[in-house]
Amino acid sequence: MRFVSSLALGLAMCIPALAKVDLVTLPTRDGVQLTIYNSADLTLVRETRALTLKKGLNRLQFSWANTLIDPTSLELRVLQQAEKILVRDLSYPPRVQNIGVWAIESEISGKAPVEITYLTSGLSWRAFYHGVLSRDESVMRLEGYVQVSNSSGEDYENAQTRVIVGQVHMIDEIAELARREYPYGSPATARGLRSRREEREKTVLYGAKSDLKEELAFAEGGQKKEIVKEGLSEYFLYTIEGTETIPTGWSKRLPSFDQDGVGVVNLYKHDEKRYGPQTMRFLSFKNDKEHKLGQTPIPGGLLRVYRNADSERRLSYEGQSEFKYIPVNEDVELNLGPAPNVLVEPKVMDFRSENYQTDNNGNIVGWDEVREVRIEVKNTRDIPVKVEIRRGFEARKWEIAPAGDCGDFEKVDKSTVKFTLKLDARSSKVFTYTLTSHFGTRAEY
Repeated sequence: MRFVSSLALGLAMCIPALAKVDLVTLPTRDGVQLTIYNSADLTLVRETRALTLKKGLNRLQFSWANTLIDPTSLELRVLQQAEKILVRDLSYPPRVQNIGVWAIESEISGKAPVEITYLTSGLSWRAFYHGVLSRDESVMRLEGYVQVSNSSGEDYENAQTRVIVGQVHMIDEIAELARREYPYGSPATARGLRSRREEREKTVLYGAKSDLKEELAFAEGGQKKEIVKEGLSEYFLYTIEGTETIPTGWSKRLPSFDQDGVGVVNLYKHDEKRYGPQTMRFLSFKNDKEHKLGQTPIPGGLLRVYRNADSERRLSYEGQSEFKYIPVNEDVELNLGPAPNVLVEPKVMDFRSENYQTDNNGNIVGWDEVREVRIEVKNTRDIPVKVEIRRGFEARKWEIAPAGDCGDFEKVDKSTVKFTLKLDARSSKVFTYTLTSHFGTRAEY
């Protein structure tokens, strides 16, 4: 811990106002819990410590030098025999930077467990995922990870880590509050300290409500971490099993879940208007029980997809995709990028114009354009694939006549049709269509 060393009795010598008052030495942490929000530079820290108190007035000194702790957010709560121990106030000595002193009135002497809470910035998290497809690509093993980064200026040893998905709206930025000079309690804006505290009660402290025994149960976990999830109104809380030491300046990857047998659908899409001449590969699944998921929402992140390429379980890289937060029972379709092993090659075989209409002056006012298009679809992979081909047309009125093995055919909207084909491994299919587009007065009939 970076600031514990500055909390010894010797510091009284450098504070004239407190030179004749005994300071309680702040002991090392018994436990610490980090609740990190992903939508704001904001972390709620809860520390448990065992103070040694004497009867009468005790003063407990707390320093946050070289950290991003917000001094206006400091709170101290007595966990046992609270009726005999009164936390009177927290003062900030003048002409001394980064130090606060609690006045504690005690009717007893001896050990007293307390909880210290505060807000800090500089801690962040992000989620990312590994997906390993079976050889036939019908199911996927989905592994989730949470990477926690610490640039707060403070080391957190054996910390229980919780992350929250959801939007947080703060009146003041915590990093700005942490850098404020004495007097720390003065408002940063005209809205004032009360507004900040009310806002925090609606956001951070609300998100931290839970049973005290659970909050203090910082049990050591094994190498495999389990995520405990709780719904908190507009937020969702993920508690990572066990504890981890996260020094400042470090990032750590924490396993969050590992689910095998997730059913997936592979689909190749060809849409020249959206993707150009390339065929794009998509992977879709649903966050529900049928797909062995669905217990909680899935935080947004980056998914890298691999495939078991042979009997020795060697992996081939298939692609990657960013995705947003996936609610329970919602579908997700991930774009894995271009697929050079599935080719769609459209070619215009014939073009002509016909059925001209003229006005009384002999000017052409209507006509038809006829295109005959050949589309060859090639699957060079060693497994069957499903391909969706969309064709868009600019004319206001048109007719289309497909021929050959075009699979399922449907009109999507007034300017788009879709062909859906299934191809065996290392195979190809060819189909054609004739498009008749009407222009001018021909489009009125």
